Amino acid sequence: MVDISGYTQFLNFHRTSVLHAEEIISELLESVIDSAQYPLQLNKLEGDAVFLFTEITGKPYEVAGDVAHQVVRFFDAFKLKQQSLITHGAGGCPCDACSNIHHLQLKAFLHAGEAVFKTVKQFEELAGEDVILVHRLLKNSVPAGEYMLMTDSFYRLAGNIFNTAPDTFVESYEWLGDVTVTVFYPPTITLELPKRTPGSTPLGIVEGLRLSLVSLWHRLRRRGRGYSHVPY
Repeated sequence: MVDISGYTQFLNFHRTSVLHAEEIISELLESVIDSAQYPLQLNKLEGDAVFLFTEITGKPYEVAGDVAHQVVRFFDAFKLKQQSLITHGAGGCPCDACSNIHHLQLKAFLHAGEAVFKTVKQFEELAGEDVILVHRLLKNSVPAGEYMLMTDSFYRLAGNIFNTAPDTFVESYEWLGDVTVTVFYPPTITLELPKRTPGSTPLGIVEGLRLSLVSLWHRLRRRGRGYSHVPY
């Protein structure tokens, strides 16, 4: 599960610029999905989060290691898109959403467990206690907005891919009990914020217009884009 920190506050606080806020979030999530590769498969989008999975068969340690390294690349993909949105919008749209892109951060939750496929009409999704656990982990005591969290079951398979001392936390959830998690803080790109511009720039104005038009187009189509490179 990959989740954007600050999403709720971003949308609730910036009601007057909701079109730009929604499109910014969508493009950041797309950057993560675009960097995913098989064996990861996309199960569904959940507002500010992306739920991906893979079957751990054959060589579980290799599969877990591959997934962990892919997730590390998610952080760079997210930051690169974030930097692009900041740079292209500099000195342009003055709305709160465009002015606060740099406050958004990425969190990733990795777990190994059992799940079943459940089909409702034409929709297929994963279900089971371990799926519930991954979603519960979104609420935790980690004092950071950007990190990579592994449950014990996943950490035993993937190991310490950073060769650094991780943080360990014990989270407690009703009906699920205590869950020990290992947390890493992946090194990633540092955002460069533009200097304040006294007036609007042509490029910034165009970027603000683009965000509005793309968001309106997505609303009219009422469907998301396809991700052919990741099984869905």
